[in-house]
Amino acid sequence: MRIDLHTHSTASDGTDTPAELVRNAAAAGLDVVALTDHDTSRGYAEAVAALPAGLTLVTGAELSCRLDGVGLHMLAYLFDPDEPELLRERELVRDDRVPRAQGMVAKLRDLGVPVTWEQVARIAGDGSVGRPHVAEALVELGVVGSVSDAFTPDWLADGGRAYVGKHELDPFDAIRLVKAAGGVTVFAHPAAVKRGQVVRESVIADLAAAGLDGVETDHMDHEPATRARLRGLAADLGLLATGSSDYHGSRKTCVLGEFTTDPEVYGEITRRATGAFPVPGAGGTTA
Repeated sequence: MRIDLHTHSTASDGTDTPAELVRNAAAAGLDVVALTDHDTSRGYAEAVAALPAGLTLVTGAELSCRLDGVGLHMLAYLFDPDEPELLRERELVRDDRVPRAQGMVAKLRDLGVPVTWEQVARIAGDGSVGRPHVAEALVELGVVGSVSDAFTPDWLADGGRAYVGKHELDPFDAIRLVKAAGGVTVFAHPAAVKRGQVVRESVIADLAAAGLDGVETDHMDHEPATRARLRGLAADLGLLATGSSDYHGSRKTCVLGEFTTDPEVYGEITRRATGAFPVPGAGGTTA
């Protein structure tokens, strides 16, 4: 089985619609794909309706968290999307995205960049606006060469010249909320130093003690030695080790199935979840 547990659609900051994403996942030879848009479950219905036969969908989200000034992302799988407390927190995060992006536009204009809110809103479309949409505006204007080039201290990285914070969950609260909603939590790309500051490994141990289920070890932003070190840490802490593409369509260079999760680990995730269950494809037709 080929299992990719971290992808994004136009419901957040990917370029594939949810329907396109599941069709592309099937075309890439995946057996299981997780839809983990940022802080939202809006893409679920479209993905399910279009789900091709032979592909199983895992519903999830990537939750925005912050601890002691360090941003981190928590993958949440198979939770009840209507559980009130977790839904309320996700809505708070999502609703803060527009004023945050507008603040980044204002800072960029103060730096002499002729970006406009209308440009960023056009790029985001119906998705939850975020830094990648502002980054793409910088690419369109020729300020940077790629989206990843915008995530530097000069521009949009944490603490960068045009960075603006937003409402984010405490990761310990995120674990508690997801578990209460019947879901499973995996710390996304925990050692992605290219993105900015990361938490110490002692923090991962504390998160494990609080109920964290796993860490995303195999990811494009982890060097081979880092992946090996994280797999050893996961084993020491009794955490599940996952691998995923973090696919965003054409917005990033990663491809579906670039990294995958062991079927036994996937089986354990599904065994632990009680809020929702994987959806087997029956041959979708949504355009």
